[in-house]
Amino acid sequence: MATLKALRIRIGSVKSSEKITGAMKMISSAKVHKHEMELKKLVPFRSQVKSIMAHLLATDMDFHSPLIMEREVKSVGVVVFGSDDGLCGAYNINIFKRLLIELASIHEKYGKDVKLTIFPVGKKIAKAVKKLPSKNLSVEVIPEVDSKMEGTTVNDFGHNLRNRFLNGELDLIEVVYMNFISRSRQVAKAEQLFPVSREAIEGEASGVADVNKLYIFEPDPNTIFNEVLPMFVLSTLQEITIENRASEQAARVMAMQSANDNAKKLLESLQIEFNKLRQEGITTELLDILGGQTEK
Repeated sequence: MATLKALRIRIGSVKSSEKITGAMKMISSAKVHKHEMELKKLVPFRSQVKSIMAHLLATDMDFHSPLIMEREVKSVGVVVFGSDDGLCGAYNINIFKRLLIELASIHEKYGKDVKLTIFPVGKKIAKAVKKLPSKNLSVEVIPEVDSKMEGTTVNDFGHNLRNRFLNGELDLIEVVYMNFISRSRQVAKAEQLFPVSREAIEGEASGVADVNKLYIFEPDPNTIFNEVLPMFVLSTLQEITIENRASEQAARVMAMQSANDNAKKLLESLQIEFNKLRQEGITTELLDILGGQTEK
């Protein structure tokens, strides 16, 4: 009977786990929806900035900005987004794998002596990158920067990165994050933040040339370009931050669904085992009763 008691306790524990994972799945689903709405709210601003940049590029002028100037790469900064909390499956592992691929690509392109500075966003990914070989590689954790930071903190972080690029501390800055495609699909991605590449801002330039004839630029296209370009970079960083949050919660939904399914399967097998043991106990008691009547 001690075995039956142990099984009862285990079944109760599994049932509790099933309820907890189910509740966590619902919470994460609500957070995914929230971040999807945040992405939609960001779309109008991003679209307007891209539209302005596209019209400027369609003038075929030579634009000059310190943010697009390429130079010899001796030091590289890599911002890697992860999570502060666990229970999100292989989410952080997949980002870390993509980071390793990107670091190998940087070494192959710019040489083994290039200095690397990694800026982890999230406690889990920070713990992982600190285990990387330290030769020509340093990890800088900015206290106020995490996976749950507010928009103002994201902007401050963006200004910090921009200043480091402008003062020559970093010659190239890249971002590794989880690109949110849908609730069931997220892809680890690397993107260049500084210097800003022409390809990154001319995505909507096609088909704008004819429309561009209706525009008169004041004071001049290059001045407007230098005013709008920082907005473009900051909106990109905002979008990456929100996409990463949405991807984290989507991964957590899948992880909790998997845990919930496993709990149900385990509960079924434990229930079967419990019923078998209980039936064996009843059969043994009946045999003992029948045996006692036969002796009389």
